[in-house]
Amino acid sequence: MSLRSIALLCVCVVLTACSKVNQENYSKLSAGMPKAEVETLLGKPTDCSGALGMSSCTWGDQKSFISVQYAGDKVLMFSGQGLK
Repeated sequence: MSLRSIALLCVCVVLTACSKVNQENYSKLSAGMPKAEVETLLGKPTDCSGALGMSSCTWGDQKSFISVQYAGDKVLMFSGQGLK
């Protein structure tokens, strides 16, 4: 294995280990929490959509994610899957 391959592997491991999409951060979410506070906790969402004052944002991928539904600027509900 070349030095470049080893360095790339180390970067991937560090990025995965630093993911904010985890059980610890999920447990800090609560109904009524402001959207800005959620984004401080989880970072910028992977995807968001919404209409008529309701929105839904997701962090992560198909295997491991946190999904938050907002009414206006406040958390209405949230769910997660594959969190460690």
